[in-house]
Amino acid sequence: MTEVQSVLVIDDEKINLKIISDILSDEVSIMLAKSGEQGIRKAIEYKPDLILLDVVMPEMDGFETMARLRHDVRTSAIPVIFITALNDSSHEEKALLMGASDYIQKPLHTNIVQARVRLHLQLVKQRQMLEKLANIDPLTSLANRRKYQDVIEQEWQRAITHQGCLSLLVIDIDNFKQYNDCYGHATGDKVLQQVAMVLAKQALDKGLVARYGGEEFVILLPDHTQEDAAEVARLCMQGVEALNLAYSHEDFSGKVTVSVGGTTKLPNLSCSSDDLFNTADEMLGLAKKSGKNKILWKLPSNPHTIAE
Repeated sequence: MTEVQSVLVIDDEKINLKIISDILSDEVSIMLAKSGEQGIRKAIEYKPDLILLDVVMPEMDGFETMARLRHDVRTSAIPVIFITALNDSSHEEKALLMGASDYIQKPLHTNIVQARVRLHLQLVKQRQMLEKLANIDPLTSLANRRKYQDVIEQEWQRAITHQGCLSLLVIDIDNFKQYNDCYGHATGDKVLQQVAMVLAKQALDKGLVARYGGEEFVILLPDHTQEDAAEVARLCMQGVEALNLAYSHEDFSGKVTVSVGGTTKLPNLSCSSDDLFNTADEMLGLAKKSGKNKILWKLPSNPHTIAE
């Protein structure tokens, strides 16, 4: 089912809001705002795909509204089409220099408004598709390392602001090289996909699950205490074991398992998100050195085995 795109119309005249709403309501979801201030609030809250913005408004005109939208990271990427009765080319030039996507003059013609809105919404779809592809690991369909880096920075800053905690799991498939040596990389890729499905099933609704690289995955769990995050780790480890992916390599036989390193921190300005990963990764290394197929957690004093 195709997701309906949304358009926010900001205009101080009720008649203009009704006209534009009537023109577009059959094709998109319409939100209305009667002032620049109200429009900015709705843009931040609802994240519309496109904004239609009147230039001439009392208190805060379209240009000031546009400037504030562009200077807020939450709204800076939303495309804006100016709509105005002004026919001075200098105003159109100013709007485009500020980053407007288009400029439509009144009186409004239904077919022109619809055509231009369709065009810019199609461009939005294409941009979103490219962004999605750039942030997805093509083999497992999980988020990739780039997406993880973006999200961890956002969540780190959010946790500092709200004094919340962050938990991170770093997960590695045990003996994966031997499995690849036994059965080849094509079969190894299938194992990566199956493990990814287990991790996504257990944790995707709780946080971000990403393939960090090779056979290593990360699960970022905002607002999860150590106990909550450790339970997620247990479920992931048990889920992978339940796949029963057996293999035999020279003098060693077994089944595919994972090792997990975990940590929970209260982010602050004296440390960085890299510290969170480095600590969990250190725990993963110790878990693998001490026998694999276990969860090792960094507590304030010493590493602690959660499960094996």
